[in-house]
Amino acid sequence: MRWENLGESPSALFGTDVVSRTIDTPEFHGITFHEVRARSIVNRVPGASRMPFEWTVNPYRGCSHACVYCFARKTHSYLDLDTGLGFDSQIVVKVNAPELLRRELTGRRWRGDHIAMGTNVDCYQRAEGRYRLMPGILAALRDHANPFSILTKGTLILRDLELLRQAAAVTDIGISVSVGFLDRELWRTVEPGTPAPERRLDVVRTLTAHGIPCGVLMAPVIPFLGDSPEQLRATVRAVAEAGAGSVTPLVLHLRPGAREWFMAWLGHHHPRLVRRYEAMYADGAYAPKWYQRRITRQVHELATEYGIGPTRPGAARRIPPTPAPAAGRAAETAAEPTQLTLL
Repeated sequence: MRWENLGESPSALFGTDVVSRTIDTPEFHGITFHEVRARSIVNRVPGASRMPFEWTVNPYRGCSHACVYCFARKTHSYLDLDTGLGFDSQIVVKVNAPELLRRELTGRRWRGDHIAMGTNVDCYQRAEGRYRLMPGILAALRDHANPFSILTKGTLILRDLELLRQAAAVTDIGISVSVGFLDRELWRTVEPGTPAPERRLDVVRTLTAHGIPCGVLMAPVIPFLGDSPEQLRATVRAVAEAGAGSVTPLVLHLRPGAREWFMAWLGHHHPRLVRRYEAMYADGAYAPKWYQRRITRQVHELATEYGIGPTRPGAARRIPPTPAPAAGRAAETAAEPTQLTLL
């Protein structure tokens, strides 16, 4: 066990009940785990009336997926930790999460509302392979027939396939896998700690094959890097082939904490795009409404074309052939007139 890189003692950051460890194995190289005993695990979402869920469970803080755009980076500053490399490598582990959840689900004030997981950081990041908190969490939800949903980029969710099947037999569950694009070069730099996009689609395929409905959150759609008509088509087609029941696009948003880290990454890897991003996100964290609507419309049209959505039991899904790319510069320009002329 070693303590390093923070400049403060563990107790100054988290209280006295904490053990901090670095694990000298290749998969955890450079990562420090701060094992804490949380006081509560079911958290009410601020501004819940504007969200599709009101309650969350987050067994970890910080995430080794290291997605440069992650909106949760800002939360690390509440612990006086760095929102850049610190967010990627200083992982808070709520080691008592399963037992605490079981206790809170039996509380007199708990009404059995839906609980969302993976909404802040991924509950199936690499740390879960070591700490195995999710099996206890899923078992508690199953035993109380409490509805829940999971959003993940992690293939480790397949380890808990049987628990998911058991939970689905007694309550409503929802699984979404996040796949924003297929471009491998973009994936390696912008989501360096995640499984490859095709491996995540294998998760969709496996869950669906075992009778567990699974959708895809197509997020983020990254302007000028992952948003061409050809890229959107390829991604939606792959989502359809994996058997996803739905696909929901979400354009990149850059909140404080994430914005600074992403723009530094952009300046290093794609400096020609810095001024275009400054213009696109000049008014805040979100891309302009016209752009969001355009991406949503394109993805929804592709989803309809590829048959994503409810189908009759036993009905086969027909995947149309990929059209040949448009020829010539004029056709290429015509494909993206709004993007090219306004930015």
